[in-house]
Amino acid sequence: MPGLTSSAAFADTKPHYDILDGLRGVAAITVVCFHLFEAFATSHLDQRINHGYLAVDFFFILSGFVIGYAYDDRWNRMSVKEFFTRRLIRLHPMVVMGALIGAAMFYTQGCSVWDVSLISVGALLLATLMNALMIPATPGCEIRGVGEMYPLNGPSWSLFFEYIGNILYAFVLRKLPTRALTVLVVVAGCGLAIFSILGPLGDICVGFALTDENIVGGSLRLLFAFPAGLLLSRIFKPRNVRGAFWIGAAAIVALSAVPRLGGSEHLWMNGLYDTLCAVAIFPAIVLLAASGKTTDAFTTRVCKFLGDISYPLYMVHYPFIYLYYAWVKNNDLTFAESLPGAAALVVGSVALAYLCLKLYDEPVRRYLTRRFLKPRK
Repeated sequence: MPGLTSSAAFADTKPHYDILDGLRGVAAITVVCFHLFEAFATSHLDQRINHGYLAVDFFFILSGFVIGYAYDDRWNRMSVKEFFTRRLIRLHPMVVMGALIGAAMFYTQGCSVWDVSLISVGALLLATLMNALMIPATPGCEIRGVGEMYPLNGPSWSLFFEYIGNILYAFVLRKLPTRALTVLVVVAGCGLAIFSILGPLGDICVGFALTDENIVGGSLRLLFAFPAGLLLSRIFKPRNVRGAFWIGAAAIVALSAVPRLGGSEHLWMNGLYDTLCAVAIFPAIVLLAASGKTTDAFTTRVCKFLGDISYPLYMVHYPFIYLYYAWVKNNDLTFAESLPGAAALVVGSVALAYLCLKLYDEPVRRYLTRRFLKPRK
């Protein structure tokens, strides 16, 4: 149920769903942990916190739900231009910050997997500008050499799709009647299931590169999850659920930590698991969390803090993952040997996210709001 709003929120912002905000933070932390173990994995088959990539599908569902709640009833007094201005003010300052941090750290991240010494300062500056403007790099042309759309801050790829979802919402999705939106969600869900269960990968850990499977898979992830969240916001009827935050948080952590299923011989098994999480369990968690409310000061503070840092954490942690990866590879470390560094990365990323929020993101958003959005009478 709706609660408090952020200090940097727009003046007419509706109260937030505190528990949904808190769960977004839990999911962001699982993403950080998932990325930590990339340094020790040979493929998706043996990575620990194996299904942490599914947090992105949870994010997309949350985004659709929150945007539907916040904006569906405003279109009689809000233009498309104002909507896009609001979304850019909300999202883009941290896109820029993530690019700048990635650029500042780039030459410290050299290892056998990517030789940063070969990259000129001019190429780095161009990559920084492209990342800050959300212009994706093509495989073979990006400066790290591992195929990412945004080689300075890999997770920016999901913001690329988030922006597409916002464009679709403004021009198409908001105009669809609920029945048509339901059909779209069902069809997209079937497409995602086919890609996941019958496809060559056996998972939906895709979307981060401009290759065929990443474009198709990333698009299907968005086209199901974002409209599904929007549909949930339309049909949602709150129930009184006690302990919703802790139940939802435990579910997200448990689902993310499940080991890879089926191995290389039965890829469909893991694809089925991914499909069930993305198509059924995550929407149920969103409904559960939206139905609950925090009833004690501790849980309220936890949800507020996790909600506040969730997006900054997602957008600033990955340059440090590149550094950690290089450190592990260059020194041939086991996870146990790297554990102090891993713990410092998680704690440091949370601290940096909070500092970015308070010293950069919120002040910048307040300034941009005053500069580009007229106050409502």
